Amino acid sequence: MKRHSPLHVILALACAIASPTLAVQAQQQEPYKLGPDSARQAGVPVGKVTEHVWRGKVFADTIRRYWVYAPQQYDGSSPAAVLVFQDGHAYVGEKGQFRATIVMDNLIHQGKMPVTIGIFIDPGHKKKELPEKPGWRPRPENRSFEYDTLSDQYARFLLDEILPAVGKQYKLSDKADDRAICGISSGGICAWTVAWERPDAFSKVISHVGSFTNIRGGHVYPALIRKTERKPIRVFLQDGENDLDNAHGNWPLANREMAASLKFARYDYRFEFGVGGHNGIHGGAILPDALTWIWRYGESE
Repeated sequence: MKRHSPLHVILALACAIASPTLAVQAQQQEPYKLGPDSARQAGVPVGKVTEHVWRGKVFADTIRRYWVYAPQQYDGSSPAAVLVFQDGHAYVGEKGQFRATIVMDNLIHQGKMPVTIGIFIDPGHKKKELPEKPGWRPRPENRSFEYDTLSDQYARFLLDEILPAVGKQYKLSDKADDRAICGISSGGICAWTVAWERPDAFSKVISHVGSFTNIRGGHVYPALIRKTERKPIRVFLQDGENDLDNAHGNWPLANREMAASLKFARYDYRFEFGVGGHNGIHGGAILPDALTWIWRYGESE
């Protein structure tokens, strides 16, 4: 199969994450396994997850699902930290490659991250109604536009629409130091773009196999980072030597260039480079470590 169009990029990611058969095959080929913090543990309070549907104005004529996670420790007495995930369905499931809600339950219980409201957002569909089930197929038509575009539009979508909607039920912190954003592939570059455009609103980024390539101009970030005054952003990057190489660019090279530029510009960053491909196997295995690292408080940004 040729892999040179945006559709093929998305399907490569979709197959790696959404297909049980391919996921099992990939797991056998990659040396990464989920650890104890990605499994249910006795005595750990289990948070609540609710599913919602959103039709907004920033991305007009779209409809999407999103899920909200609230840990049992949240009591409304003080604002909670916020953690936003792109491609929310890939992170929220308890049997997926990330199992983020289980990880958050365990880390919050251990005191390794603050009491945090998780917001898991899927890309927009340009349909009147949502597909019956969340997932990669049928393809969310607005995904690349939302995630790969270099602008403040997705940040405005979060700050003007989603966070206020979630804030009607939960008291959310408005401090950038209490807000993190995470994503995979195009969702990874989207996470960076949100913080880059609005470091006053999001100060922490986790990118899994991020698409810092020329899908919609994202290959310029390493140069921009070097020539722009350092912004107060903490960044965790993950990628692997078997990630994509197609007409949009070379993902391993792009992520290495990002890491080199972050180092040059003296960012608080961490780069985990392994042998994996364009999937969530490695990122899922180290998600507890990434969240623990990203939520370090009391240190200079």
